[in-house]
Amino acid sequence: MTTRPKPSYGPDTNWHHSGAMGIFKKRRTEQRSMTTHNEKSSVHDAGVRHSEGRRSRHSREHQQPQHHLQLPTYNHNGHLVTKGIQPDGESGRSWFHPWHFVRICWRSTSTLSKWTNILWPFTIAAMVMHFGYLEPLSHVEEMDEEQRELYHRYELWTFITAYIGMVPAANLVGFAGQELARKIPKVLGVLLETTFGSIVEIILFMVLLCGKPGPQIAVIRAAILGSILANLLLCLGLCFTVGGIFRPQQVFHEAISEVGSNLMLVAGLGLIIPTIFYNSLTSRYPDPTTLPALYGKTLSISRAAAIVLLFAFCVYVFFQMRSHHGLYEDILEADEERDADRHKDMQKDKLTLTECIIALGIALTFVSFMAIFLVQEIEYLVQERGVSDALIGLILVPFVEKAAEHLTAIDEAYDNQMNFALAHVLGASVQTALLNAPLVVIVGWGLDYDMSLNFELFDAVMLILAIIVVGNFLRDEKSDYLEGALCVLVYILIAVSAYYYPNPIDGEEGEGTASGEGGGAEGEVAKMLARMVMG
Repeated sequence: MTTRPKPSYGPDTNWHHSGAMGIFKKRRTEQRSMTTHNEKSSVHDAGVRHSEGRRSRHSREHQQPQHHLQLPTYNHNGHLVTKGIQPDGESGRSWFHPWHFVRICWRSTSTLSKWTNILWPFTIAAMVMHFGYLEPLSHVEEMDEEQRELYHRYELWTFITAYIGMVPAANLVGFAGQELARKIPKVLGVLLETTFGSIVEIILFMVLLCGKPGPQIAVIRAAILGSILANLLLCLGLCFTVGGIFRPQQVFHEAISEVGSNLMLVAGLGLIIPTIFYNSLTSRYPDPTTLPALYGKTLSISRAAAIVLLFAFCVYVFFQMRSHHGLYEDILEADEERDADRHKDMQKDKLTLTECIIALGIALTFVSFMAIFLVQEIEYLVQERGVSDALIGLILVPFVEKAAEHLTAIDEAYDNQMNFALAHVLGASVQTALLNAPLVVIVGWGLDYDMSLNFELFDAVMLILAIIVVGNFLRDEKSDYLEGALCVLVYILIAVSAYYYPNPIDGEEGEGTASGEGGGAEGEVAKMLARMVMG
């Protein structure tokens, strides 16, 4: 058996082995040191990169306003859009240019409203009649028969010219408000445009309350409800008719129709609660001696209702402008796409912001003068011509004070923008019920006038019935010319009834007869109305 000899390690062999092991250990040490150096270098580089990144981010934050400046925006006409102005309302000009101002104001909103500018000579004629003819004769202490007849003739012509001259002035208010509304967001613009349309009404109410020869409270009450009736029946009926003639049916969004009609029903109920209260109690206490105390309680209820209605208006504005702003914005933007001739409207020249303010100032000045002339001649029409307060307040005054609003809504219905038309019609009615009527009550309270919401029972019943009828028409979210024609015909019947409606007996303020006769019948009708409204 052969035994393998053990390897012998000589000096050379032992040196070679130990040298190899030393070299291996040395290389491992060098590798470890290089790894440690590389790790330290990478950590150092990462720290450097991190610090450089922080410095670069810090520098970018400081330089962000320079590198992220807002690029200039141009509208459809190639005009540079001013900051804070909507592209649709950019005029491409600044300050005031007289020729452009006159030309654009004469063009107006639509062809229909443009033709109202032909009536401006009546505005000038009314001022000439008042200051040139009435004022000199009014200072005559004792007029003979001929002078008195001439004075009455001047009064009649002053009323006629002022009544017609109110239309172009109110139209200019509406046009300037519309031009201003184009420069701001759509929902706020519609609300602002409706508010400017109501300024004419507020001026008329204030002149009727504070002007000469004294507060025309009966006319104010009739005008409050007459304004709502004109919007709901006449204006909305014309919108349905004009739009239905050119299209089989027009549709609108339920958010506009349902909210508007329901809000109008609640606002109308809030307006006539003092009337129902008074007429219900006159049947229980027919003694004439109780009427002053009863009327005082009705006045207190009216003032409380005015405060509540003003709060409701604030909630309504918050609902449209804040909580549900996006919903209304989308609806109105979609409605703009339906306008067949929108491209023509967008290409029209616009007023500058300065020109809008100047136009509003001029228009409101003329509106105030026309309102003063109208109010001063109402007493002559009632006493000398036998015109009833119901006809003046319910029909004549609302017909001119809402002229601009009516023309705008009709033009929008013609362009198939029914949501815009309903927003103007229902918005104007809501503002009259929730803002203008409570405002005149509060102002009358401050002036110590008995300005209450105790309307004539005929006016109150017509208001509630009109709101119910219009609400039923809006429920299906469709309209046609038949519904519009029916609304206009109902308004004509109300106008005929107002023509024959007698004035209250002296001493009455719309609360029945002074002797208490007829109070029982009115009280029964008021109870029936209350049961119908409240279910």
